[in-house]
Amino acid sequence: QVQLVESGGGLVQAGGSLRLSCEASGFSDSIGAMGWYRRAPGKERELVAIMTRYGGGTNYAESVKGRFTISRDGAENTVALRMSSLKPEDTAVYYCNARTWQQVDYWGQGTQVTVSS
Repeated sequence: QVQLVESGGGLVQAGGSLRLSCEASGFSDSIGAMGWYRRAPGKERELVAIMTRYGGGTNYAESVKGRFTISRDGAENTVALRMSSLKPEDTAVYYCNARTWQQVDYWGQGTQVTVSS
């Protein structure tokens, strides 16, 4: 089992910045990639950004490219999401995700990000 603990999020005005962080514990050596997804009210959950554990390859949703940056947050089993130039449409619950080499997904509890106009 892998446990994910998220921190960060909150309320910010449009154009502002926020930082999310996620730490994995448990069988963290089994993790092949970590990333962030979000679910806005009335919408499906969508990928925001993901990073491979080795090599640091990244992938971003088109809607956040150039505004969001995913990176390791110190230790290898942590990941941060730096969000800037936030827009009201970025309002959502953001979930940390860890995917193992066996393609098993683990999820954090979610953290609310609200961007006011």
